[in-house]
Amino acid sequence: MTRDVLGEPSEPGGPVVGAGALLSILRDGQARTRAELVQLTGLARSTVSQRLDALLHNRLIVPADDAISSGGRPATAFTFNSGARIVLAADLGATHARVAVTDLGTAVLAERTADLPIDRGPESTLNWLVDTLTGLLTDTGLELDQVCGVGIGLPGPVEHSSGRPVNPPIMPGWDGFPVPEWLGSRLGAPVLVDNDVNIMALGEHWAAEPAAGHLIFVKIGTGIGCGIISEDRLHRGAQGAAGDIGHIRVASAADVICRCGNIGCLEAIASGSALAAQLRGVGMEAHGSRDVIKLVRAGNIKAVQLIRQAGREIGYVLASIVNFFNPSVIVIGGDIAEAGEHVLAGVREVIYSRSLPLATQHLSIRASQLGDRAGVIGAAVMVIEHVLAPDAVDQTMAG
Repeated sequence: MTRDVLGEPSEPGGPVVGAGALLSILRDGQARTRAELVQLTGLARSTVSQRLDALLHNRLIVPADDAISSGGRPATAFTFNSGARIVLAADLGATHARVAVTDLGTAVLAERTADLPIDRGPESTLNWLVDTLTGLLTDTGLELDQVCGVGIGLPGPVEHSSGRPVNPPIMPGWDGFPVPEWLGSRLGAPVLVDNDVNIMALGEHWAAEPAAGHLIFVKIGTGIGCGIISEDRLHRGAQGAAGDIGHIRVASAADVICRCGNIGCLEAIASGSALAAQLRGVGMEAHGSRDVIKLVRAGNIKAVQLIRQAGREIGYVLASIVNFFNPSVIVIGGDIAEAGEHVLAGVREVIYSRSLPLATQHLSIRASQLGDRAGVIGAAVMVIEHVLAPDAVDQTMAG
């Protein structure tokens, strides 16, 4: 007789399945009966019933509306309860923020956006975040004790294991700031922090491209970054710095100083802030990415030319990544993605001409389907996958 993760007996030679693994099966949205779960897991019916009782007690599953009948008494089916807990999510960009309250299925229950410069410093920014999140809870009649976790995206390098920013170029005063501890003490819930483009990649993969096992999400805004989904998992690298393509050196920027202190970075010539600076240099009113987009939409020829060339410069870097990583989808997001085909045309032009034919044979290059919401959805996904991981659920059940 073997024992499962909670120390309970399971069938000899059968798979070891705890309550968390049972929940993972039910999270696909399909209602299943006890008999179906017994067949899927190989556990004894009594063991499955025990697991179901624990999940029911914690409201993580509920009986489905429709019982399933095979001729005798209808069998009760069970399904995942996405309303069991709520998640607080925030996507903090260089100049603006979006925060949301979601359920465990990433359905947005409340949302707010604001112009919020990240360079105002960590305590001022995070105080605003706490006030805004608690205000959203009040507006929706929800309570802090219903929150299972908080997910935050920041526009700079983040050491994922600690959740602390590390030498972020556009975030003065944030280096090493203990974001999870500071927020956790005020919100009373675990806090997960990641780079903003990583959470955008998570959001896009979850909501728009779940079948794409290998996806690249490129954010073009005040800076340039890249989130990598590999075999359906976010790839962060050893310390969390994977995907920082904005600071790859490009030949056309050989004499341009980047705000990171190096010379020749892609971000120094192709980011929204770089394009705005180039437009100001010829006498146009442009202070950031959004002003660049306004000029493009107004048909300004110079702005359109700069956007297309920025697409080409980014395409040169992405062509190397396509040859190296062979993604099936490249998603362009961030403020500059709102230029639509103007930027996509430049990206596609270079990638298809400089990448191997096999690598581009089925490659899709498109704008983000979630748009500005990709970050908050991804922040919620980061929390949900953490708190509903089988081991985490088993610990909760044991506690």
